[in-house]
Amino acid sequence: MKARNFFIETYGCQMNDHDSEKISGILCHRGMVPVRSVKEADLVIINTCSIREKAAQKVYSRLGEIRKKKGERKDFLIGVVGCVAQQEGTEMALKAPFIDMIVGTHLYHTIPDLLDDIELSQESTCEETHVNTTFLEDVAPVEMISPTTRNSSFRANITIMEGCNKHCSFCIVPFTRGKERNRRATHIFDEAKKAIDEGYVEILLLGQTVNAYRDPTMARYRFSNLLYDLASIKGLKRLRFTSPHPREFNDETVAVISESNVICNQIHLPLQSGSNRVLKRMRRQYTREKFLQIIEKFNACSRPVAFSTDIIVGFPGEDEKDFEETIQLIKIVKFESMFSFKYSERPKTEASFWKDTVPEIVKSQRLTNLQLLQKRIQLKLNKKRYLGKRFPVLVEGKARDGINLFGRTTTNRVVNFLSDKEPGSLVNIRVKSIGPNSLKGEQV
Repeated sequence: MKARNFFIETYGCQMNDHDSEKISGILCHRGMVPVRSVKEADLVIINTCSIREKAAQKVYSRLGEIRKKKGERKDFLIGVVGCVAQQEGTEMALKAPFIDMIVGTHLYHTIPDLLDDIELSQESTCEETHVNTTFLEDVAPVEMISPTTRNSSFRANITIMEGCNKHCSFCIVPFTRGKERNRRATHIFDEAKKAIDEGYVEILLLGQTVNAYRDPTMARYRFSNLLYDLASIKGLKRLRFTSPHPREFNDETVAVISESNVICNQIHLPLQSGSNRVLKRMRRQYTREKFLQIIEKFNACSRPVAFSTDIIVGFPGEDEKDFEETIQLIKIVKFESMFSFKYSERPKTEASFWKDTVPEIVKSQRLTNLQLLQKRIQLKLNKKRYLGKRFPVLVEGKARDGINLFGRTTTNRVVNFLSDKEPGSLVNIRVKSIGPNSLKGEQV
């Protein structure tokens, strides 16, 4: 394989960020060199996400921009990986034949061999797009990947499972990531131990339905067992996970989180809707009553737990009563943060075949009302829970103003403050002022 300078452009969630770390590790292992921009590279890989609206169109638009460099250099290569690559497959090759390789979410470990094939085809003047989007049935791809190139100096992302078996009616993940596939607990533990030995102080466990984890070799070893064992590793300061499904929280998991100060006391609980009628159409497999029971269990913990969530407004069939039920549930729970979106259909999903009965203007108004409510809730919570109080904060880097540093509490609240500490340091901060999305403090 030719020694190349490569650049990976990543869109989407933390899973995609970590996938890019894995791909970078593969390429570095084969003697290639990461660079900081498309301009410096002779191999550009676009790691795509299909969750947001018009994801595919945005990818094609970006590819059109990068294509200009391909016209300037004969040996310049373009690869597309991730969820849009999995979703589009050979159709993408027909729409954009200048792409050299299209690799699905299960097959990142095949990229070096594909690059060899591409170089051979160039030598024979028989150029083609190499498409590899097959789903694997057994082990998660991370087991076949060389050491990861981590982008953070203090946080190690670790995949514990991939895929999803839930098939929510609005979600494309089962079509782009496949069914659930779990890593062996021993492999996860070894990767975590190695990261901690290398100086990482925080671990973020990743999975599309992370708390559905089951060890494939030990039927009784579940997510709660994994959390307990990882939190026991000497030297680990913080343990986080994302993204869980409300249905998969059990009493054992709640107990482990309650009892361990290493596991961060912040839980992301994607609600999506507060209406039972809408939840049923979404195929979320829980009711608003069940969701509130989960909240009550965490509220009964021996330490306070902060909640964040996802909400979709304007789902097909959602009426004013359904939306009001969502608003009322949000007022009851009081989430510390929220990701909220207007519904937009995704290809292949069940809901994409339904008539979208909620007008765009109604969706926009509901979203505005929801976000105004959430802003008021966050201001009140930040004043009540944080203002004037002291918290250990993990330094992450420079704040947006370029003067302060920023870091996070164990409840995932962003705090800006003046300090000379390095990323990965734990400092005690007293919160002096608040906003809806962040806090400002001083080191004490």
